[in-house]
Amino acid sequence: MTESRPTETVLHVGGASPYDVVVGHHLADRLPGILGESVQRVAVLYAGDLGELVQPVVDSLVEHYDVLALGLPDGEAAKTAPVAADCWEALGESGFTRSDAVVTFGGGATTDLGGFVAATWLRGVRVVHVPTTVLAMVDAAVGGKTGINTGAGKNLVGSFHEPAGVLCDLALLETLPREELVSGLGEVVKCGFIADPEILRLVEETDPATLDATSPVLRELVERAIQVKIDVVVEDLKETGGRDGHPGREVLNYGHTLAHAIERSSGYTVRHGEAVAIGCVYVAELAARAGSLDSALVARHRAAFARVGLPTTYDAAGFDELHAAMKVDKKSRGSQLRFVVLDDLARPRVLAGPSEDDLRAAYDAIRGDAR
Repeated sequence: MTESRPTETVLHVGGASPYDVVVGHHLADRLPGILGESVQRVAVLYAGDLGELVQPVVDSLVEHYDVLALGLPDGEAAKTAPVAADCWEALGESGFTRSDAVVTFGGGATTDLGGFVAATWLRGVRVVHVPTTVLAMVDAAVGGKTGINTGAGKNLVGSFHEPAGVLCDLALLETLPREELVSGLGEVVKCGFIADPEILRLVEETDPATLDATSPVLRELVERAIQVKIDVVVEDLKETGGRDGHPGREVLNYGHTLAHAIERSSGYTVRHGEAVAIGCVYVAELAARAGSLDSALVARHRAAFARVGLPTTYDAAGFDELHAAMKVDKKSRGSQLRFVVLDDLARPRVLAGPSEDDLRAAYDAIRGDAR
């Protein structure tokens, strides 16, 4: 991590298409510097309920560019082919060329959809993400993954398209509903288990009620989780595999196989971070049954997620329904399910083809307290 100004932290993402992730407050005026002078038109794709909050971003751009503001449906409803097609049509009608750009403003669904639109318009135009939730700051906005959902599952259609920059404006969290902030901590705690145990120490020693937009601990948690993701994606941008047996980028999917199944089964009424928390506890139970994880670390999973207010049990769907949904997860290989599991804290590996008995027993374990 390197400091630029006292109120900002700049985290650099290296690789073939390097960019910076800036963490600070009131960052809208940085946008023109990231977009550059060659851009003539900028489409601002924003979550529809953030019309008032997005105005400073639009104001920072209209002095320099022709701005097209496009409101999107809220949440996962934005991540559909018809919404993407509407955006493409709007870009075409406004004459957007390959030298123009997209700015996204919203949560993870907005950055996923907006990034996908930018990746596919004229085979790729510049995009800058301005995430407005903890979840989007630490996960969706960083790393270049874009995607939309289909009836078969979540994020099954998408592409890799790295942004030109990411502005994590912590001031935007001041209006974030508490349950959304807590949901974002699901991805943060996940990073503690897979790579950075200091995250777990901070969570376990901090009163969770004090974690808000002004909290220096929340800021450190956000920055640490972003750094975990940066370290992973720089080594394995397109999820082709890591070195020396490390799962590579696939490690970021810790807990996500069951999480995506839960989201789909619930009609996306279960928030992503909530589903990830449940999914992480599930794979901890699965690893214990595979003989690679001790009971103390399984218990630490439950305690850490519960401490910040996230669920650790689930029984709203049967195992067979969720098992079928997991089989179409994008990490599967043929008919074989793959899970990232831990052998110890920050020691991840891939468990391929676990037995159905172990899968079912692990689900029974996370249903226990919920029944």
